[in-house]
Amino acid sequence: MHSKSGSATPPPSQPRRRKTRDRRGRGLRGPLAPAELPLSLTRAEKFDDLVLDAVERLEQRWPQLAAVEFAVEQVPPPGAEYWSADPVPLGRAIRAARGEPDRIVVYRRPTEVRAATQAELVPLVYEVVVEQVAELLGLDPEVIDPESDVD
Repeated sequence: MHSKSGSATPPPSQPRRRKTRDRRGRGLRGPLAPAELPLSLTRAEKFDDLVLDAVERLEQRWPQLAAVEFAVEQVPPPGAEYWSADPVPLGRAIRAARGEPDRIVVYRRPTEVRAATQAELVPLVYEVVVEQVAELLGLDPEVIDPESDVD
């Protein structure tokens, strides 16, 4: 752009203001919903909520789970095939060590890949959490949740 005295271009030291309407007059561009509505949650945040829902459901029956730390990671670390019977594990129970609490990790991407739809993902996440809690407590998954159909 040419710079003339009196031009509308701001000096380089000042940030340029964005237009509030698009050029074609279709209105404001912005989020479709407020940030606090579920519509604006990312896939990772929705997955985190599924894990939290599963944990809350189990904590009603197993109050000792309040001392367990639950986490979601994207994928298992390299070498996971050595500590799991599955080639790609969906979760892992880690016993407490050196003053740290017991920990259960659910791996988001492998779990999402195994579920074809969101409707299949909800029970799958619950099953993974039940299996990991059972492993951590040294019990059968059927004891942890008799209503679930975990193998």
